[in-house]
Amino acid sequence: MSPPLLATVDVCVVGSGAAGSTAAIAAARGGARVLLIEKLPFLGGTSTAVLDTFYGFYTPGARPHKVVAGIGDEVIAALRALGPVVERPNTYGAGIGVTYLAEHLKVVWERLVELAGARILLHAFLQDAEVRDGIVETITVATKSGLRSVRARVFIDASGDADLCRFAGFAAERAGELEPAQTLTTTFRMANVDGGRRAGVTRADLHAAMATAAESGAYDLPRREGSDHVTPVSGMTATIMTRLESTAARGGEPVDITDPDFLTAVEIAGRRQALEYARFLVDRVPGYEASSLVALGTQIGVRETRRVYGDARLTRDDVLGARRFADQIGLCGAPIEDHHVGVDTTWRYLPDGAAVGIPYGTLVVRDAVNVLVAGRCFSATHDAHASVRSMAQCMAMGQAAGTAAAIAAAGSAVPREVDVAALQARLRRDGAILAVEEATPVVSVA
Repeated sequence: MSPPLLATVDVCVVGSGAAGSTAAIAAARGGARVLLIEKLPFLGGTSTAVLDTFYGFYTPGARPHKVVAGIGDEVIAALRALGPVVERPNTYGAGIGVTYLAEHLKVVWERLVELAGARILLHAFLQDAEVRDGIVETITVATKSGLRSVRARVFIDASGDADLCRFAGFAAERAGELEPAQTLTTTFRMANVDGGRRAGVTRADLHAAMATAAESGAYDLPRREGSDHVTPVSGMTATIMTRLESTAARGGEPVDITDPDFLTAVEIAGRRQALEYARFLVDRVPGYEASSLVALGTQIGVRETRRVYGDARLTRDDVLGARRFADQIGLCGAPIEDHHVGVDTTWRYLPDGAAVGIPYGTLVVRDAVNVLVAGRCFSATHDAHASVRSMAQCMAMGQAAGTAAAIAAAGSAVPREVDVAALQARLRRDGAILAVEEATPVVSVA
């Protein structure tokens, strides 16, 4: 017997990260009845539970351009209304980052989603999907009141891990299946940092101190080129330093971050590793002498798990060649950022000021009739994904998926039959940037 019906809507979005929340906003503004489902007690996913910086709004290099706008701009404006937002260069030349207070962003996502008219359901875990001839008819979610079902005309999988597509039986490439999977990171924040003294430590100095500390045997630091950055809170820094493998072998079989036992193990190991890096900072880095660990990421930072097979698939050559597509719904100028096993990270950059288009076809699930994806589970190869997974691009994909879903739900079309020219026109009307010629040159960093 099917679980009790919780809701019947036009568009159901699974996952409320930068992609899912933006998709819900766009779909509701397009006139659709929308339900946004989230497993955590707040919206935002990685943007609130792991990180505090949006990357991808700007191209890197000597001639930066702003390539993502639309709902993303509204998010930043709402953050500024609540408190300081810091725009700063990336440690590795990946472009300007927009650093915010994650606690503010939780409220911003909620306000924007509710103002758009979408319904929010927190503390809800996807459990199953009923599929007929490629059409997802209902999904089942676990709530504190038990299992409940949801019906929708169009579903958007913004879970990051392609959970809806997995339960529906749609094909996806698992991270590590064809190429080594990107590693995991437990983020943490330090308080009472002397910013003046820390500012005198160069990137080379920090990395040399990491190497020296690790080689001494006194510290267990698997990554030797991690970074820290200022935050909107005086005396507080945030870090991207820890490194944990995202796949392993158990009983002769490969397991990954979607395996519950493995996920449990790396969450525990990540927090322990964070304490080790915090100890290193206090002991060895000027400015951190009187500092202390003040917060750990709510959950471990995951870069890739499953990537669906879509009607189109973005590739490494597409990214590095800054390819354009007739059906592109967004842009990305971020470099390929490959966090692999070992002490360093590999970076491959696009031509200065260039951007690759994100095809609408990468959001359309190949094996499905009424499912779109948005965010890091979109259709791309490992290398292409390592560029286009930045949160600003997730917002651009979310706005496109939500807009397309509303168009499809309002008529008789399914997502792959949506008129792309009409979709692009509506996205432009709503402030999105779809072509390099539309990008705004950056005069200075605020």
